[in-house]
Amino acid sequence: MSFRQTFTKYFSNHSETSENHWDPKLQTHYFKTTKDKGLQAVEDYFKRSDSFQIVAQSKEHGEISVNYTGGRKAFIIATVIMVKPYRTAIDFSVTTESVLPFDFGFSHNLVPKLYSQLKKDLIFLETSMTKNADMNN
Repeated sequence: MSFRQTFTKYFSNHSETSENHWDPKLQTHYFKTTKDKGLQAVEDYFKRSDSFQIVAQSKEHGEISVNYTGGRKAFIIATVIMVKPYRTAIDFSVTTESVLPFDFGFSHNLVPKLYSQLKKDLIFLETSMTKNADMNN
């Protein structure tokens, strides 16, 4: 991990998954499911935990917004997109509410915990389709 990556991880209050994220734990995760079932799994997980409160949901856009209150407070947006039949991407955007402009890695570390819980309910396929597609060519 470079100095810039370390600095970004600990001295920011926002983390977001992406296809080519430098941290493999924050790369887009793909599951063997449909958009609707993936969205339902995310919603069910948030409803099962007292640490999450669903603020808004758009099934047509595949998004759920929640407040996290498990110790620290954070705002999370989960996005579910079906890219191929039974290949659905789930991404997270986490912003920690803090007096300081950084959260010492809290938002960065929350994302892998969310993915870990989803892997209990959905069949995990891979991370970063772009990276894996490059390997197959």
